[in-house]
Amino acid sequence: MEPQLGPEAAALRPGWLALLLWVSALSCSFSLPASSPSSLVSQVRTSYNFGRTFLGLDKCNACIGTSICKKFFKEEIRSDNWLASHLGLSPDFLLSYPANYSDDSKIWRPVEIFRLVSNYQNEISDRRICASASAPRTCSIERVLRKTERFQKWLQAKRLTPDLVQIFPGAEGWPLPQYLGSCGRFLVSTSTRPLQEFYGAPPDQAADLAYQLLGVLESLRSNDLNYFFYFTHIDAGMFGVFNNGHLFIRDAGAVGVIDKQEGSQEATRAGENKDIFSCLVSGCQAQLPSCESVSEKQSLVLVCQKLLPRLLQGRFPSPVQDDIDSALAQCGDSTRPDPEVLGAASWLKHILRPLRTCDSRFAYRYPDCKYNDKF
Repeated sequence: MEPQLGPEAAALRPGWLALLLWVSALSCSFSLPASSPSSLVSQVRTSYNFGRTFLGLDKCNACIGTSICKKFFKEEIRSDNWLASHLGLSPDFLLSYPANYSDDSKIWRPVEIFRLVSNYQNEISDRRICASASAPRTCSIERVLRKTERFQKWLQAKRLTPDLVQIFPGAEGWPLPQYLGSCGRFLVSTSTRPLQEFYGAPPDQAADLAYQLLGVLESLRSNDLNYFFYFTHIDAGMFGVFNNGHLFIRDAGAVGVIDKQEGSQEATRAGENKDIFSCLVSGCQAQLPSCESVSEKQSLVLVCQKLLPRLLQGRFPSPVQDDIDSALAQCGDSTRPDPEVLGAASWLKHILRPLRTCDSRFAYRYPDCKYNDKF
């Protein structure tokens, strides 16, 4: 069932693209009680609590999907390690924090708490919102938002449809961590280990992660919904690995989306309906790149230059390593035409496939890999 829109906030289906969601689905809601939780575990109380100011509820709540505020206030989301008094408060510039999540206060599982954007970007956005309404810095951001055509459409809709948001939930197979909820200017998702932690992994695990990474890029480039996703830049922190060995995108802030079916019509339409909430970070004068300027090879070149060598170089015996190095060199060569780069990536996947082992360390595909050639 689709989330319903209430009078206070616009709810997005569990999704991703945190930065895109911030600039396209910002809403203000002050329906939570003004007071902070009356009690917190003693270790947290001595250092910090998840009050309205920390979560951003004192300014503007960027609602994305299910509210998880009660979990914070009921102590069912804890970050004792980074909030411990002997460590001091977490720096405000951090974009993510490790935490633990519970439904019954007995069984806890690791999660990550993400800021939608940095505190600095939040301050810039708040000032721009007030300036757009010719109001002082202390203006009501909620009141400015409610006057926009975008927000009025949300209020009138019975459920969210693709024309109101972009929606790429992990439940439909998109390579993204499970979204658990949001509160204020934070969202909570399942925890992953950054890819760079696996640079020293055993060869079979390195081959498996590289194979998955190439598969993720392939699915983003070609899928049933006719979307083309591309990375504007890449680093290892953008990808994460679950404890079952499955690789996902953990930070989609540098991902662009092209609707290959609608193309320039959508870009024109977006320009016509632009409001202050469409250009909080970059400014309304910034021009998005044209669809034609983004090549199919763009993401592959970045991955083959920056990430795959750290996983694969010097890990395997010859002549396998020689073949891997050759494929990487061709895949990471930005001067080659698209078909050659895509062909090199396909060749690299072919080389890596038999280097992966089938055992319980790779729980995401085990024991299926024992019976199915697909794995």
